[in-house]
Order: sequence, then C-alpha cells, then structure tokens
Amino acid sequence: MSTSQITAYAAIAAQAAKRVEDGPGGTQQLRVGHPLTYTWNYFSEREDLRILYEKSKELMWNGQTRIAWNTPVDPEAENAPDQLNPLFSTPIWNRLDPKRDIPRLRREMASYTVSNFLHGEQGALLATAQILEAAPTADAKLYAAAQVFDEARHVEVYDRYLREKMEIVYPINVHLKTLLDTILTDSRWDFKFLGMQIMVEGLALGAFGVIHQTSNEPLIKQITEMIMQDESRHVAFGVLSLSDTYRTMPAAELRDREDFVIESSRMLRDRFLWQEVWERVGLPRKECEAAVDQSQYMSMFRKLLFSKIVPNVKRLGLLTPYVRTAFQELDVLDFEHAEAEA
Repeated sequence: MSTSQITAYAAIAAQAAKRVEDGPGGTQQLRVGHPLTYTWNYFSEREDLRILYEKSKELMWNGQTRIAWNTPVDPEAENAPDQLNPLFSTPIWNRLDPKRDIPRLRREMASYTVSNFLHGEQGALLATAQILEAAPTADAKLYAAAQVFDEARHVEVYDRYLREKMEIVYPINVHLKTLLDTILTDSRWDFKFLGMQIMVEGLALGAFGVIHQTSNEPLIKQITEMIMQDESRHVAFGVLSLSDTYRTMPAAELRDREDFVIESSRMLRDRFLWQEVWERVGLPRKECEAAVDQSQYMSMFRKLLFSKIVPNVKRLGLLTPYVRTAFQELDVLDFEHAEAEA
C-alpha cells in the first residue's frame, strides 16, 4: 500500500470518528438463538439467486467516492416543499415564527426521518448476517453476504450525512425498535426473510421513492437513488427465497405469519408520526398528532409506504382473507395489483 493510500484511508477514518453533540450512544445486547446451517454443496442450486448475486457484484459502489459529499446542505432550508409538512396551514403552523421556528422544524423532521433510516439499515445489517448463517444453499449465502456489504454501506452513508450535514441524530423510534427486535430474536428462518426483506425493505423502497420525488436537496436525492438500487435487489432476494413457502404451510403456522404481517404493518406505519419531534421542539403532541391524522399528504404518504409490500405479500400467497381485512382497514389494498418490482 502506498503512502498516499495510507494517508487517504487515515483521513476517511478520522472523518468517521467525528461525533455529533446531539445524538444517541452506547450499545445494547439481545439474546438471540437461531439455527446455523453449514452447506457442503458449493455448486449452484438456484440459478435465479446466483444471477442476483452476480448482478449485486456488478452494481457495488463506494460510499466515499460515489457520493458528492462536497455538496453544500442547509438543514434549515425548504429542502422539501413546506406544503408537504403535516402541520402546514394548521393553527400550529400559523403560530410558528417563520424565521426561527419553521427552519428548526424542517431540520428536526429531516433529521428524525433520516435517523430512523440509519437505525433501520443497522437492523438490516444484523438481520442479513443472520440470514447468511441460516440460509440452506450456497447461492443464498453468497447473495446474503453481498447484501451484508450493501447494508454496511447504507449505514455508512446515512451516518455521514447526519453527522456532517444535519448534525443531529435521533434515537430509534420505539415502533421500529420493537419490530427489529422481533425479527432478530425469532429463531425461524422465514420470519427473518419475511420481516426484513419483505416488510422493512419493502417499506423502505416506498418511503425512498416518495423522498426522491419530493426532495429538492441534491445530496439526499443522490444517496436515496443509490440505496434504492440496492434495496430493490434485497426485496427480490426475499421474494425468490420465500416462493412457495407459505402455499402449503399448515394453517396454525400460517396464522403466525399472517399476524406478523399485520402487526408489523401497523408498527411500520406508526414509525412516521414524528412524535419525538413534537416533544423535542415543544409543540403540543396531541394537537400535532391530530394534524398528522388529518393531513391529506400524510394519508397519501402512509399509503405509498405499502406500494411494494402489498403486491409482494400477495405474490407469496400471504394476502389471505385475514390479512386482506387488515390491509383494508389500513387502506392499502389499492396496491394489490401494483408493480411489485422497484
């Protein structure tokens, strides 16, 4: 390794060591237990997964060099139209100081949203490592290894964006944390695929699509576009791996999966209510939550979050009458016949 390479890598390490004054810290341990599977058949048994693995290798990217980190970002600017804020034009919004309160609210809400993307990507990193251990074929293990690297890259770029551009990192939302804990501690291999690859990654694709279309901040748009390319493969990995798993499953076991899809959908929807932001900036929480419930944009946004989940749940044979009723209550059945691919 040359002296210039060592110097460049040292600079990257120093940059990664920079901390924000305002953010969570420490570690937490969970007791997890799931089967670890050796496979002694190293030849390809699943052509579709091997193709996905080859595609993943070709599309790898370096978050340090592919992202335009020198792009200036004003975290308090109107980086997305204020009209999309669920408080816009409400009595709460009209009481805010346009020079002090509104710029701060923009920064806090953007930081909260990206922070939970960051925490979700760490959950995906850990869950995919478990999938690698449990996967029964060489093809699945190789692709899972590629996804582990994808997730590490996503953690890296979201972390850097928050530290360098927003300078605020929020703790993980309680609903997201509960769902990640459930996925990581369940011993059943298909729950990890269903929870992470179909539900969490599927919702991420829906959310990223909305952000990419509505944001006018070029750096987060570039980051979102790069990550969406990876996430589409991750969802495909889940769909391919779970194909036909649920169509012949005994009714009692299938009900566990149906309940999980329903409950995780509710938790994922409630992840985007910004309760922590209202408390942090000193706004009346109940009044803000009521504004979110009544917001036409938030109603559309919550529906779009499920634009990839619903068709893929159907592809797996899990859009049963029981799940269909719950999705009807969530008002997301419009996506039943939507394009499942990103």
